[in-house]
Amino acid sequence: MAIFAKHKDTSFGVADKIKVTQRIKEGEKERIQIFEGIVIGIKGRGVSKVFRVRKIGAQQIGIEKTFPLESPTVEKVEVVRSGVRGVRRSKLNYLKDKSKREIENIYQRASKRQKSKIK
Repeated sequence: MAIFAKHKDTSFGVADKIKVTQRIKEGEKERIQIFEGIVIGIKGRGVSKVFRVRKIGAQQIGIEKTFPLESPTVEKVEVVRSGVRGVRRSKLNYLKDKSKREIENIYQRASKRQKSKIK
């Protein structure tokens, strides 16, 4: 149960908001697909390490996608927003029941808690 992973030069962890660029081949054509969401879990080790990203799509429907970390189709991983430092869970499955607004409230409360501990 990993909390952090590294793809090429980019390190990211559970609760980070990331943007994954993936190359998809359909027949003879190739296209680039960008998937942006929150990392809700990382599992495995070595070349079999995978990470799961969840985003809220149209009409508040949750979409999850699992990416192999060492897959040649995953071209780039960018950290859009760093998650809350000191996440206490390796799998954030409790976020599946929450709306976008509730998730933002959780992040705000946790960041306020972090700031008050630092002072």
